[in-house]
Amino acid sequence: MTTPTPCYHCALPVPPGSRFVAVILGEPRELCCPGCQAVAEAIVAGGLESYYQHRSEASANPEALPVQLVDELALYDRADVQKPFVRHEGELAEATLLMEGISCAACGWLIEKHLRSLPAVAEARLNLSNHRLQVRWADAQLPLSQVLSELRHIGYAAHPYQADRAAEQLASENRLALRQLGVAGLLWFQAMMATMATWPEFNIDLSPELHTILRWVALFLTTPIVFYSCAPFFKGALRDLRTRHLTMDVSVSLAIGGAYLAGIWTAITGVGELYFDAVGMFALFLLAGRYLERRARERTAAATAQLVNLLPASCLRLNADGQSERILLTELALGDRVLVHPGAILPADGLILDGQSSIDESLLTGEYLPQPRHAGDAITAGTLNVEGALTVEVRALGHDTRLSAIVRLLERAQAEKPRLAQIADRAAQWFLLCSLITAAVIGLVWWELDSSRAFWIVLAMLVATCPCALSLATPTALTAATGTLHKLGLLLTRGHVLEGLNQIDTVIFDKTGTLTEGRLALRAIRPLGALDSDQCLGLAAALENRSEHPIARAFGRAPLAADEVLSTPGLGLEGRVGEQRLRIGQPAFVCALSGCAIPGAPDEAGQWLLLGDSHGALAWFVLDDRLRSDAPALLAACKARGWRTLLLSGDSSPMVASVAQELGIDEAQGGLRPDDKLQVLQRLHQEGRKVLMLGDGVNDVPVLAAADISVAMGSATDLAKTSADAVLLSNRLDALVQAFTLARRTRRVIIENLLWAGLYNGLMLPFAALGWITPIWAAIGMSLSSLTVVLNALRLTRLPSTHTASPTLVTRPLPA
Repeated sequence: MTTPTPCYHCALPVPPGSRFVAVILGEPRELCCPGCQAVAEAIVAGGLESYYQHRSEASANPEALPVQLVDELALYDRADVQKPFVRHEGELAEATLLMEGISCAACGWLIEKHLRSLPAVAEARLNLSNHRLQVRWADAQLPLSQVLSELRHIGYAAHPYQADRAAEQLASENRLALRQLGVAGLLWFQAMMATMATWPEFNIDLSPELHTILRWVALFLTTPIVFYSCAPFFKGALRDLRTRHLTMDVSVSLAIGGAYLAGIWTAITGVGELYFDAVGMFALFLLAGRYLERRARERTAAATAQLVNLLPASCLRLNADGQSERILLTELALGDRVLVHPGAILPADGLILDGQSSIDESLLTGEYLPQPRHAGDAITAGTLNVEGALTVEVRALGHDTRLSAIVRLLERAQAEKPRLAQIADRAAQWFLLCSLITAAVIGLVWWELDSSRAFWIVLAMLVATCPCALSLATPTALTAATGTLHKLGLLLTRGHVLEGLNQIDTVIFDKTGTLTEGRLALRAIRPLGALDSDQCLGLAAALENRSEHPIARAFGRAPLAADEVLSTPGLGLEGRVGEQRLRIGQPAFVCALSGCAIPGAPDEAGQWLLLGDSHGALAWFVLDDRLRSDAPALLAACKARGWRTLLLSGDSSPMVASVAQELGIDEAQGGLRPDDKLQVLQRLHQEGRKVLMLGDGVNDVPVLAAADISVAMGSATDLAKTSADAVLLSNRLDALVQAFTLARRTRRVIIENLLWAGLYNGLMLPFAALGWITPIWAAIGMSLSSLTVVLNALRLTRLPSTHTASPTLVTRPLPA
């Protein structure tokens, strides 16, 4: 079998018999499609063909980029549309565009070079890290629609960039937290060196003047840590005291503030020990933990904005005369009639008035095959029209659409999500309350006994009982285990996953894209006449290549071209190849062309399609969605732990029950909407069950957000990933089996860390109260305690061993 020639532009295989060629760098180059040919010729015509010498990766296929219609681009020339993202300075306009199709640094050179060659463009700068393009141009000479069209000519799609306010605020807060962490780390190291030089234990022969200078240097270095880096602790402590609510911020603020004031006293008087190194150490450890938590919360905050992006920016509205005009989605009103062409996203919930087509609802329901829809059927915003043009009456907009209902379900589910950190905070309140009361009482006692020692003893107690090791006990173990799982291809986005896995007793699986690969593949061809398999495949591909239906992708590119192709939603395709009229699809539809009897379908699992012409049937084609090879091993691991398993799918086909039977799943339900899945989860919670959810689609988002633990596949939608507690980047289900083992080890290490931290605090408190431990030794003990916790957690960086050997599993088709 010969290896197909890769397209010189996008590196996809060039189909046999392709006639698309362009002269690049002085030689004719084969291309896979007219889109690549047009882009390559535009690049060469612009004198930019050296791009092909410098690029490090193949370019994006222009046919795979979002379609931008001419009338849709024209909307961007309207002043009201430009107002949110275009700024004007004199005769020049400035805008930020989000680019698609960028594959390497050479793409940035090509985009900037091409735009700068236009007379009206004053400046073009592309940020390769976030794919944002800054453009300044004379919009009186060159409209914005033409700028977008020029980018399309060289193979890139551009959209106006408008940052989500909530996401921008979170990003700004993250940058501030990172700066505070950096300042604390940098200055603490310097302050520690200056402080340690004054310790008598080091026996450094310092002159009194140099000793004084080092004390003031340490004070100077520590002051920014206290007033800049530690500001969140003090603000949190003040807020908590106003609400009469004790948290670790109160204890941390007292320890940091007390140590800082004591250091100032020592720097001025020369009496006592400097505690500036302890201040920096507290700040560095605690700020690092909080920064990691903040990064995890940022992923969740962007989920709602991504879901709204499923809707198109514009649509075609029909007037009273039946003429269509393109308008912005915000201009659409209830009762309007819209025209939805094949390949377009439905802009609103509505009712089909005219036309018939197939609607791809996989993003919302998980059902991978488009469903036939006719006049009188309801359709949903955010779904894709696959085959025929539709006239739709708008019945719901904005917050009333089904898509917005999913957003509300997501927000409600996230609000109800169990927070183990709240339980830890309540337990910590009692510990802090007892520590503070004890320190105050001991301070009064020592004030009566020896007032000169009272402050130092109270400070030693605050430092000794500072919950640094206690606060590090869980995060360090989870961080080490998280890194280990990342090596296995499982990315944890929230810290409670490993701890929560030990409490799971029920697992909910999605089907399409989770237990199965989520795409149809052509498994076998059964010729029925004189034509062989390759000839039948060529005829079938010629028809299917003219369709947007997901089934068409299973046939590959066609060596032949079909004409007069007509699609009958739910039945199949009809067209002409040469002088031969063909049909492919449902058996009755195909055999109606020739009037022959329907041949018997082979007794094998899968979805069977028939190919025929005006003389009779030609061949059977079988397609199936295969089980993932490691799905049985995952189900076996769940069964071994005694967990209950459920399969909840938006797919209404019999395949749901077949998958459940094949894998031995306890309960299976198909044809479920997102709110139906959420109701099942809520019922399980009412029964007291702890639920793990594994899914990949937008329809799984509410359940992913509401489950105790949720895992999204690496091939899942971006929204599903941001709503899940973990993402299976490798798409290998056996990584979850190893995660179950690592979760038990992590729990054991966390318990060990908590016991050690509690033992340390319990022993140090009475010793500090008796005056046997000075504040400096309390700080050293606290550091050693924290170091012990960290070293114990590092044991989790070793990959878990699997003791159960599983046989080699072969990918197999689903049963009928």
